[in-house]
Amino acid sequence: MKRFLLLLFAASLALEVGAQQLNLPKKIMRERSYVRFVTKQMNVPVEGQFRSFDGKVSFDPVAPAATIAEFTVDTGSIDLHNEEGETEAKRKLWLDVPGFPTAKFVTKSVKALGNNRFEATGTLTLKGTSVDVVAPFTVTDANLLRTVDGQFPLKRLRFKVGEAQWSDTDTVADEVVVRFRFTVPIT
Repeated sequence: MKRFLLLLFAASLALEVGAQQLNLPKKIMRERSYVRFVTKQMNVPVEGQFRSFDGKVSFDPVAPAATIAEFTVDTGSIDLHNEEGETEAKRKLWLDVPGFPTAKFVTKSVKALGNNRFEATGTLTLKGTSVDVVAPFTVTDANLLRTVDGQFPLKRLRFKVGEAQWSDTDTVADEVVVRFRFTVPIT
């Protein structure tokens, strides 16, 4: 009887450890993911992206409240398809890459909205300023991969991005739309 109870205990412990490992955050697949943005300069859309970013996600669509997610972006990897613009964006009045080389988003909560749509609330830290943002997203599962697509607006001046003469919103709009796609293995 003792041997049976010991085996039962060992089996339940193994199942518990296995279940916990399934819920561990998974590293995003960078080659299938992106972080892009759109703003307006003199009322003309300007699109860009960050070439270097990373993240870990633990997400179950059946239990979204248990989500754990953290993403970092290398601000020096900004890509505006224009070398002069990229050099300017890295300077102190904009992203201040030497002083703040990364931006970070950490989820606080996730709730279901229905039809594979969800809403994440979390803290975005950019250029030393932390602001809570809400990011709606959709989830698609296919071929053992989970893809999360979403976007959210942010006000660049709240993060002190574009200071001094660049704070004029007639020249560069205050609103920036951040678009993201993150893919992780389901298994």
